[in-house]
Amino acid sequence: MTSFFKLLQWVLKAAVFFTLFAFALNNQHEASVHFFFGTQWRSPMVLVVLAAFALGIVVGVLGMVPRWWRHRQLARKAEKANTTAAQAPADVQEPPHGA
Repeated sequence: MTSFFKLLQWVLKAAVFFTLFAFALNNQHEASVHFFFGTQWRSPMVLVVLAAFALGIVVGVLGMVPRWWRHRQLARKAEKANTTAAQAPADVQEPPHGA
């Protein structure tokens, strides 16, 4: 059964690859991106789409970096608190339950 799912996974990956490959082949005509002050970038449309996708990924990752740092700091503080609590002296005795 697991071999069937692995085969299905590879078939889906191949389908996505060939779909994107066909997209790239069908969008070979030149496109221009107009920037400020009359400058422009002319290249095949597939490169323009790829550049926009890559730029979106970069912006998304950079937007998550501060939260990731904050999460790492909190995780380190919690780990320190757990290790110091585990290293507490063991000779301290608890009072009896009846007292």
